[in-house]
Amino acid sequence: MNDYIIAVILGVVEGLTEYLPVSSTGHMILVGDWLGFDGPRASVFEVFIQLGAILSVLLIYKEKFLRMARQYRCWNMYRRENWFRHDTGLTLAHVAAGIVPVMGVGYLAHHAIKTYLFSPGTVIIGLILGGFFMLAAEKAHMRVVCDDVEKMTIMQAFLVGAFQILALWPGFSRSGSTISGGLFLGLSRKCAADFCFIIAVPVMVVACIYDLLKNLSNLAGGDLIMIAIGFVVAFAVAYVSVLWFLKFLNKSSLASFAYYRFVVALVSFLHFFVLN
Repeated sequence: MNDYIIAVILGVVEGLTEYLPVSSTGHMILVGDWLGFDGPRASVFEVFIQLGAILSVLLIYKEKFLRMARQYRCWNMYRRENWFRHDTGLTLAHVAAGIVPVMGVGYLAHHAIKTYLFSPGTVIIGLILGGFFMLAAEKAHMRVVCDDVEKMTIMQAFLVGAFQILALWPGFSRSGSTISGGLFLGLSRKCAADFCFIIAVPVMVVACIYDLLKNLSNLAGGDLIMIAIGFVVAFAVAYVSVLWFLKFLNKSSLASFAYYRFVVALVSFLHFFVLN
């Protein structure tokens, strides 16, 4: 298949799945295998199109990011007396509290994760477990104590961010684990999704840069057009999918995404372990 067509297909898949609770990793592994596009070259390409998806979220939440950047002197928020304040608005301190748990664990376990967990079998397990976790969060029906990301406390930010650790298992889904964790903690779906997308930006940027530096030598000059196509497609599709998802959460639950994950897990199992 033509490289440019592959770039468009994978750009669409990345854009649709990166921020929806369906696991972009699982979809990229499955679709990449179907297209016969894998190996070091594919790894570099996937990093670049992830950056396209990240850019879409930066654009959607540009006002919040700009305001937080202007109010960067907010580290007094870490004093114990400020941990439970609802009146500070979202700050860089909240974002930092939300990413510290996963960044720490991710750094320590990065080699083990890349070595032992990036396989079709582990992704299938992640898809199933993540689906059940989402259903459990919805069925818990926790009382909503925070319905606006601007009213979150530092402690809530830290605890919600800690649920991202589950997403270090490929297939579990960053947005699925974080939003579900937010529901367990009493955040509304919209509040949990907003915070999930915002804290995903620094986490994904660091992860992408780290992977890019390790794999950049596998990039050939002829791949630049393919990468540019995938980047633009992933950006545009992710922009639309995030806006749609935020509207969807105002009226619906995560259950439909959980059931979809079970279907993807079944298809993946048949593809990798039965039909091959």
